[in-house]
Amino acid sequence: MERFPEMQVNWTGVFPAVATQMNEDGSIDYKMTGEQIEALIDAGVDGLVMLGSVGENTALDLEEKIAVLKLAVEITNKRIPVLSGVAETTTRGAIAYAKKCEELGADGLMLLPGMIYTADPRENIAHFRAVANETRLPIMIYNNPGAYRVDIKPEEFNQLADVPNLVAIKESSGDPRRVTDIYNACGDRFVLFCGMDDLVMETQVLGVVGWISGFTDAFPAESVALWKLLSEGKYAEALKIYRWFTPVLHMDVHAKLVQYIKLAQAMTGVGKEYVRAPRLSLVGKEREQISAIIQKTIDTRPSL
Repeated sequence: MERFPEMQVNWTGVFPAVATQMNEDGSIDYKMTGEQIEALIDAGVDGLVMLGSVGENTALDLEEKIAVLKLAVEITNKRIPVLSGVAETTTRGAIAYAKKCEELGADGLMLLPGMIYTADPRENIAHFRAVANETRLPIMIYNNPGAYRVDIKPEEFNQLADVPNLVAIKESSGDPRRVTDIYNACGDRFVLFCGMDDLVMETQVLGVVGWISGFTDAFPAESVALWKLLSEGKYAEALKIYRWFTPVLHMDVHAKLVQYIKLAQAMTGVGKEYVRAPRLSLVGKEREQISAIIQKTIDTRPSL
């Protein structure tokens, strides 16, 4: 495939990790998924990441992933970038899906390590290179060692700097120091995004230019307002929103983030709480505790 000497993207701002809306029986509610996408665009988000962790990528069949991505591309109609998560279990599968995303008109990919197998650095770098070499789409590398057991170190990103369409990094290690370490290792070679909701203010100060957020799905206006204040350097005003928001933002880094985000969507009236097995909707004391935090956040919403 013909390669390009460099590739630049204008990815900045709030990119919600869009939830795939489900019916109670676990089937996809395409109508509500579409309505959710339109509502997020109306709220002023800067891009969309479909079929990430919150989008329940690994619980969907290939045909369903294609249908969800096609829906997003059609509804968005180039108003903002649409990225698709790529979370296949093999490099071969990731390449095939990346090619399908290109056919469907996606604007980019968010590429995860191969699922299930825990690759070592050599294998992981080979995976990213192989997928990038088979698509013209710009790619964001997703580093989330807590969830996927593979930790891409700053110096390892530098080994990928010669691949022109590896353009961005979603940094979700949980250590804000990584932002500075990546800049020191790689300069400004990669566009850096915060990938953990409860580190957005800390990492924006350190140089990330975008935020891939789960709880934007439930609180889009507040998320956009927070990022705008941060971008304008109005940190005292941003801190007021951030402190209000943080109790729910902490839920973004929990193993049940999908259930928590979808419950928040249901409680704010912008989605359904249904998830696909093996995930199950919350019950009992856990449901009471999580609902109480979300309800307090709703009841104390700041005036924007």
